[in-house]
Amino acid sequence: MTPVTVPIMRLDHARDLALPDYASAGAAGIDLPAAVADDVVIAPGKRALIPTGFAIALPDGFEAQVRPRSGLAVRHGISIVNAPGTVDADYRGEVMVCLINHGEESFTVTRGARIAQMVVAPVTRVRLNEAQSLDATERGAGGFGSTGTGA
Repeated sequence: MTPVTVPIMRLDHARDLALPDYASAGAAGIDLPAAVADDVVIAPGKRALIPTGFAIALPDGFEAQVRPRSGLAVRHGISIVNAPGTVDADYRGEVMVCLINHGEESFTVTRGARIAQMVVAPVTRVRLNEAQSLDATERGAGGFGSTGTGA
């Protein structure tokens, strides 16, 4: 597999942090660090915007999806409010992560902690073509829960 090169800029408040990286050879996501100056405590039901300390320049035709880390989710109920968050190819600001605490206890975000993962993926742009009708399918206009078990 040929990697896609993505320029990354470390911001001043993250000079002491390692650059984001894959945790294993087969990992799909790059672990994102918390570039907080001080510990951030997220109470149950609350959220906090956490800086990562870097900005990226994605090539045209790509996006970065910011996703929850499964270990934080299962052990502490920590997720991302807008999961997956999208970093667009033309965005050049700091990558930020909006964490939410779905757990029952406060969660502390410490400097350098791996708080999320980022998956870079190709994007397909579409052209929407207004139509007066759509082709029929077995599902039709059935919405939320319409393909369930019938219970």
